[in-house]
Amino acid sequence: MARLKRTSTVVEAARKRLSGLKGITPPANFGPNLTEIIYTAKIDSVAARLDAYNQKLAELDQDQNDLQAEEAELNDLNRRFLSAGEATYGPDSNEYEMLGGTRKSERKKPTKKSGGTGGGGSSTP
Repeated sequence: MARLKRTSTVVEAARKRLSGLKGITPPANFGPNLTEIIYTAKIDSVAARLDAYNQKLAELDQDQNDLQAEEAELNDLNRRFLSAGEATYGPDSNEYEMLGGTRKSERKKPTKKSGGTGGGGSSTP
């Protein structure tokens, strides 16, 4: 499942505010630390970082897909090696057990459940 990409309401609000700031005539003077140039630079900086973050998420999604595909291939090899060991050495061999299988003689026998009368049916008065 793909990771959700981030959006930023802060960046969107800042862009709207910058648009309004540019519309003020004559240009507003809020001092040397609150200039349109500083504001625009910070908006662009945060937007660029957000874009980079979302790109990394996309790369992680691709890495995750690649890893899952390789795990599926490895799982298939696991199954094939165990099956080959069973076919070669038999299902009750030490070699089959060494490959991770459970020897046939060591498997639990299924137990039958008792079919007692335990109140599961309908009753008539």
